[in-house]
Amino acid sequence: MIQIDDLIKDVQSRFDARNIAVNRVGIRRLRHPFSFENQNVVGYFDMLVNLPENIKGTHMSRFVEILNEQPTVLSIAAIPLWLEKIVSRLQADNGFLQVQFPYFLKKAAPISNTSGWMDYDINLRGIFEKGCAKTYITVVVPVTSLCPCSKEIADYGAHNQRSHVTVTVCVLPGFSLEDLIKCVESTATCELYSILKRADEKAVTERAYDNPKFVEDMVRDIATLLKTLPTIKGYKVSIENFESIHNHSAYAEIDNLSAKTI
Repeated sequence: MIQIDDLIKDVQSRFDARNIAVNRVGIRRLRHPFSFENQNVVGYFDMLVNLPENIKGTHMSRFVEILNEQPTVLSIAAIPLWLEKIVSRLQADNGFLQVQFPYFLKKAAPISNTSGWMDYDINLRGIFEKGCAKTYITVVVPVTSLCPCSKEIADYGAHNQRSHVTVTVCVLPGFSLEDLIKCVESTATCELYSILKRADEKAVTERAYDNPKFVEDMVRDIATLLKTLPTIKGYKVSIENFESIHNHSAYAEIDNLSAKTI
């Protein structure tokens, strides 16, 4: 039986005489619901493939079809399978998948044990090139930092600030996002909580004062811990301290990921 699509001209598949290949083409920032580590969230999807020099265009609707064929369930282990599905459906050699979304962890305050949800910005992406798939995940972890210099020179008090730790890791199956977040928080001057009662506020203020760290200290401490995690093949760590006594930020970065892999 003849389908209506068979009667409509396929403009995308026409020959292109300019002889210029396209590295990546597809869709960006498609908002779509999915599941990740038993959390139901909404994220922005980028789905891209390469396009040979002799083909006029890719078939954009196929990306959206892939997401809607069945409930979208993402995991570290599943990313290579999604990439293989994308390059197969689009008849491409290379594929790229990126999802940006919020991730939530319930944390108990240190003294009152009052629980509340903390949110973290996540960027999960996979790259399929030369028959090989690699998976990366980026997480932004907010923490507290307190300046050792300020504590040393002041007669009382010390300036502190909120900091953003951004960690990108190339990961293997078995990787735990929750473990990575806890690893980062454990190296900070003090971690953050969504709910603090008076006793909790006293405890975190005193902990910060007793545990001062420069931005250089935190980035080195995090890198030291990441080296010990067997499910991480490479990492990049950057920290931005939003200074409370300056009109600029303090920043530090350690990068052992190849620039070509990001």
